[in-house]
Amino acid sequence: MKPQRLKELLEEVASGLRSPAEALADLAELPFADLDFARLDLHRELRTGHPEVVYGEGKRWEDLVAICRRFAAAHGRFLVTRLASEAGLRLASEFAGAIHHERARIVTLGSEPRSEAGEIALLAAGTSDLPVAEEAAVCLEHFGHRVERFTDVGVAGLHRLLDRLPALRRAQVVIAVAGMDGALAALAAGLVAAPVVAVPTSVGYGAAFGGLAPLLTMLNSCAPGVAVVNIDNGFGAAIVASRIVRSLPPSPPSSGTGREGA
Repeated sequence: MKPQRLKELLEEVASGLRSPAEALADLAELPFADLDFARLDLHRELRTGHPEVVYGEGKRWEDLVAICRRFAAAHGRFLVTRLASEAGLRLASEFAGAIHHERARIVTLGSEPRSEAGEIALLAAGTSDLPVAEEAAVCLEHFGHRVERFTDVGVAGLHRLLDRLPALRRAQVVIAVAGMDGALAALAAGLVAAPVVAVPTSVGYGAAFGGLAPLLTMLNSCAPGVAVVNIDNGFGAAIVASRIVRSLPPSPPSSGTGREGA
């Protein structure tokens, strides 16, 4: 239940449109819904600003569908991450209006209203990093954020990123997704004033160690202003970026001049 809906419910009781007993029935399920095999956190959005998101990998099909049905009934929307293509298509077919985002490995139903508060820039070093980058992008868009994608802008061709620098500097938060050496995050942090959320990916040859090498590179960034999430965790980066943007005051009207550092 969103804060606005809770306010409306109390107003309905005060005006006599709903009885206290009816309101109590709604409120009784605020903390969680007990499905025996899962306890769904229906109160999370009230506490944190984001509803519970379903991690799809490893769940029994019947359990996954039941969880999604309960969230759809409670919130009118849901977001499920880490679904294989076949499972994603099958799940989307179970719910009218659901969308299967194949590259992101996500299924969504509904979304939050589009917010004009802040823009998030999403950098993907290479096309092999796109599944993780798209996981972050789809999650952010589901939460109502504006996302500008910068694809295939890794450090092997620095001119590709510099070509987009004016657009990049408009962002309030930057997410940098990179495997192999993971240098993109530090590079971005040295070019912009916005905080950089770094996502190491498991893309790379042997000594990348499944994402450990870019993780360590990002943690040891010489450029300050980099925060690092777990390997391949596009969803985690999306939540961090969303909370940063939501905590910022409204942006003043653009003056048309760029910011230059000393």
